[in-house]
Amino acid sequence: MGEYTLILAIGFLAQILFSGRILSQWILSERAKQVVSPSIFWILSIAASYLLCIYGWLRDDFAIVLGQFISYYIYLWNLNEKGIWKKIPLLGRLLLELTPLVALAFVINNYSAFVDDFFRNEKVPLWLLIFGSAGQVIFTLRFIYQWLYSLKHKESLLPAGFWIISLLGSSIIIAYGAIRRDPVLILGQSVGFLAYSRNLIIGYRHAKSLRHEK
Repeated sequence: MGEYTLILAIGFLAQILFSGRILSQWILSERAKQVVSPSIFWILSIAASYLLCIYGWLRDDFAIVLGQFISYYIYLWNLNEKGIWKKIPLLGRLLLELTPLVALAFVINNYSAFVDDFFRNEKVPLWLLIFGSAGQVIFTLRFIYQWLYSLKHKESLLPAGFWIISLLGSSIIIAYGAIRRDPVLILGQSVGFLAYSRNLIIGYRHAKSLRHEK
C-alpha cells in the first residue's frame, strides 16, 4: 500500500465514522420524533476527530487540523455529560486528553517547519487556506454553540442553530474540497447534508406539536 493510499484510507475511515455518527443520530431522532443527542454520536465524533486530525497533518492541511482542534475537547465534554468519560480506562482518557496538547507543543517547538509545511505549501495557496479555514471555523462553531446551549440547559442537546451552522460550514468545506480535489472532504460532507436538513424538520415539527399541546 502506497503512502498516499494509506493517508486516504485514514481520511476515509474518519469520514465513515463521522457519517456513522450523523446517520445514527438521525435514525434515533426519527424514532423519537424529536432531535436527540445520543451517546453514540459523541463516541464516534471523538474517534473520527482523532483520525481526521492525523489525516490533515499528513496532508499538510492546516484547515482540517484547525477544525478538529477546536471541537475536540467539546466532544470530550459531551462524553462526560453522557456519563461515558469515566467509563473509559485511565490510560485511554490520558491519551485522548494529552494528544492535542502534545501536538501543540510539537508545533511550538518546530514553529518554522510548521509554517513552511502549512502556510507556505505550494499545493494550498494562501487564499485557499483562508477560505478552507473559514469553512472549518464556521463548521466548528456549531459545536461551540452546542456546548454553550447545553451548558445553559444543563444537558447535552443538539439545537436548531447547530444544524443551521452545519449546513453553512459544510457548504464552504465542500467547495474547498472540490478546489483541492479532496474526495475525503467532498464525500464526507455531502453525506451530512440530508441529515442536517432532516433534523431541522424534525425539530420544527416537535416544537410545533409542543405548542399545540399547550
